[in-house]
Amino acid sequence: MTDEKVILVTGAARRIGACIIEKFHIQGYLVIIHHNRSGEAANALADKLNKQRANSAMCLQADLNHLNAIETLASDTLACYQRLDVLVNNASSYYPTPFGIATQQQWDDLQNSNLRGAFFLTQELNQELANRQGAVINIVDTYADRPHHHHSIYNIAKAGLKTMTKALAIDLAPKVRVNGVAPGSILWPATLENGNDPNVVQARKKVQKKIPLGTLGQPRDIADATYFLASDASYITGQVIKVDGGRSLN
Repeated sequence: MTDEKVILVTGAARRIGACIIEKFHIQGYLVIIHHNRSGEAANALADKLNKQRANSAMCLQADLNHLNAIETLASDTLACYQRLDVLVNNASSYYPTPFGIATQQQWDDLQNSNLRGAFFLTQELNQELANRQGAVINIVDTYADRPHHHHSIYNIAKAGLKTMTKALAIDLAPKVRVNGVAPGSILWPATLENGNDPNVVQARKKVQKKIPLGTLGQPRDIADATYFLASDASYITGQVIKVDGGRSLN
């Protein structure tokens, strides 16, 4: 049993998930990095953090599409450091599903990764989180409120995750706080990564004009909001904070 606080972040090998892991690690947490198919990146992140502080990071693999894998992930999580203080449901699939040609397989995949997995993992870990007066933070999306064209199944799943955040804030109170962070434009999508392409430059400017703060956010902005909700927000529950540079105001 350790006296240090422990966090599990799902989908934590890369991008926002990895940034959340690093934020909490810097703050002294022991971190558990969940991944599905990104084992190489997850292990590299754990190795980096363990060089900074020995035995402070572990990796766990699980396919959140399967309930038995979720149950195993929960038990393996508690076996790592014999405690859990914070759960961040970050794992997510994202791709277009144009209405009219969307498939049941796409429905199941997007609902499982964005909603069902988060619900059942939280349920499996609730007792330990309650024992620690812990916190759950769900990484939602501003598309939960402003649906993205041709991404109907993803939009529905994230809207469900937002509602789940509020519902579980009631069900898990007073011992566990449940909140969410809704990222807006964080990092350029693959189609807008080539900053040397004039068409890409124009498309980027079009996006930035819609953001009052005039720029995209960074993964660290999501990590900072997540850390705030986990550590400094003892009287906040059932809330979803939009981190979008004000874009949702337009």
